[in-house]
Amino acid sequence: MPLACWGNHPVVPARAARPERRRDLDAIVGDPSIGTLISRGLGRSYGDAALPPEPREGSAAILHERLDRLLSFEPASGMLHAEAGATLAGIIEAFLPRGFLPAVTPGTKFVTLGGAIAADVHGKNHHTEGSFGAFVHEITLLLPSGEVLRCSRAENTDAFWATLGGMGLTGHILSARIRLRPVQSAFLTVRYQRARSIYEAFDLFAGPFSTFRYSVAWIDCLSEGAALGRSVLMGGDHTPAAEVPSPQRSRLLAPNVPRGFRVPFFAPSALLNPWTIRAFNALYFNAHWTRTRTVGYDSFFYPLDHIRDWNRLYGRRGFQQFQFVLPHEFARDGMVEVLTGLARSKRASFLAVLKTFGPSSGGVLSFPKPGWTLSLDLPHDGGLNAFLRGLDDLIVKHGGRRYLAKDACLSPGHFRRMYPELDRFREIRARLDPHDRLASALSRRLGITP
Repeated sequence: MPLACWGNHPVVPARAARPERRRDLDAIVGDPSIGTLISRGLGRSYGDAALPPEPREGSAAILHERLDRLLSFEPASGMLHAEAGATLAGIIEAFLPRGFLPAVTPGTKFVTLGGAIAADVHGKNHHTEGSFGAFVHEITLLLPSGEVLRCSRAENTDAFWATLGGMGLTGHILSARIRLRPVQSAFLTVRYQRARSIYEAFDLFAGPFSTFRYSVAWIDCLSEGAALGRSVLMGGDHTPAAEVPSPQRSRLLAPNVPRGFRVPFFAPSALLNPWTIRAFNALYFNAHWTRTRTVGYDSFFYPLDHIRDWNRLYGRRGFQQFQFVLPHEFARDGMVEVLTGLARSKRASFLAVLKTFGPSSGGVLSFPKPGWTLSLDLPHDGGLNAFLRGLDDLIVKHGGRRYLAKDACLSPGHFRRMYPELDRFREIRARLDPHDRLASALSRRLGITP
């Protein structure tokens, strides 16, 4: 079948297996006719992380979407035990009415538990609470040998830290125990404030917005001069039940059902261009002013989930999401260089998001580290890879790194300089997979696996 991830680039011919039960998964992993394997959740990584290597090698992707049971829950501690194919959307639907939400969530709820662990995903609260891994207590792995391995901070610790952010290259995640967050309502109280430039955005993040549990900024990447990086900052926290406005109290802990729509087909590639995005940016910036609102969790955490299949807006050529982090001491200069280069290139990012990161999780290949992170969506064309590798030069110069879950063009040389613990990861992986049965298109491209 043709297989792609969320960016619709690259699209590759691939074999795929979709086990219905655990015994089916065991049979697939033990099948000697299959070359290499990579587990795949809902395919919401953006590049080639969940794609198998060349099909001529007999490689295949294992689709975990049917292995999605919620196994047990302890209300006193908020501890959930679930299979890797369980989605954040399903977890929210089951546990929000009981007063619980995932403690860390990326920008979409349509991701699996296994995918969230493999990418060690982060949310708008990394600066205060860390990544998804901070709330993972135990992971159960199916190794390529057929052995089942439980790992945690106290048991098989090397496997635990290599799996957290390890992009599925240490074993097939069967299940995990994660701690959910108790909440009193399905709402958040959010402060909105405009920043006239990237410099003002930095100052607001370091000042009043540092007190919010969640904070994020939308950035206009086409603005230049004094308005370079003009932004809309959003900072919020969960709304206590007593502070929920009366019209919304009838749905105090009800899962949101957004009135969205689905993009029915791939749009013309020229739809998202510098002119249309410049117009959207002006409209979005001017529509927000300093105010505080109570909003549903879905609107705050998952605004793009209201548009199903929004990736089709970029056309059949697809797009690349480019996310990087720069350490605090170099972030201001580095972000200005990147934003200046973007504005001059006239490459339009429909979505540009700025956030701050706190301490790393401890995952050997986990992406977040203390500093500032910027995420961009850029339509794919023949010159995009060369342009992004030029940005990679800037990122390496400033001591930063790129997010593997959103990568489709990073070079092996840049990768090694960004991830200095690569050799340690390879050593751990060699013990878990001595015959190199686990590999993805990304791991081959970057030289993570032989």
